[in-house]
Amino acid sequence: MSKAIRIGLPLLGAVTVLSGWYWGLFVAPPDREMGDVQRLMYAHVPAVWMALICSTLNFGSSLTYLFNGKSSADALAEASAEVGLLFGVYGVMLGAIWGKPTWGVYWTWDPRLTSAAVMLVAYMGYMALRKFVDDPEKRARWSAIVGILAFADIPIVWFSVRWWKSLHQIQSSPRTVDPELVLPLRWNSFGLFFVMLAFLVFRYAIARSRIREESAPPEVLSHQRVGLASTGTHR
Repeated sequence: MSKAIRIGLPLLGAVTVLSGWYWGLFVAPPDREMGDVQRLMYAHVPAVWMALICSTLNFGSSLTYLFNGKSSADALAEASAEVGLLFGVYGVMLGAIWGKPTWGVYWTWDPRLTSAAVMLVAYMGYMALRKFVDDPEKRARWSAIVGILAFADIPIVWFSVRWWKSLHQIQSSPRTVDPELVLPLRWNSFGLFFVMLAFLVFRYAIARSRIREESAPPEVLSHQRVGLASTGTHR
């Protein structure tokens, strides 16, 4: 991994997100109907978007693994599932905080929230499967199948507010939102996207390293450990 990616990408994400939060909290005007509560949108909405992007990436990687069996696709599927779960939990928690002053409760089992909860449970199950299956090939194949099945919930999360009666508002667009609110939302979205990419890069590297170690012959691992030990002793 190049130094530019290892240092530059997290730094770019941190700077963009922090400046976006400042913009959303102190510069952007309050919403006409919700007031200052609406400012949670600048963190909540991008987080959910990142979760959906990671779920889509997991689906594509899982499908790719079933077709070509490459360990790189399995590693990317693992990384995207874990990062997506992280952003999903973060987004849903912020949504619950938003729901209390808006709807009067932190949680209600309306279609959007229920489908989001199903999404989180599905990817928790995916990560649990990866943890408890020892055989690398079985783990990769079974995880790919679970990743494809879990993705079936993603369109439901997105379209639930249009398909069924929901407390959650229908998706907005730049044409229906004041430009003073759209610009900070976009800025925060790009910032969290950079952060998500940084997480993916590091998590993918970890997954690749573990897969290589699992597939290496025992004598190779033994030589590697001896080499590391001798290097540490020399230092």
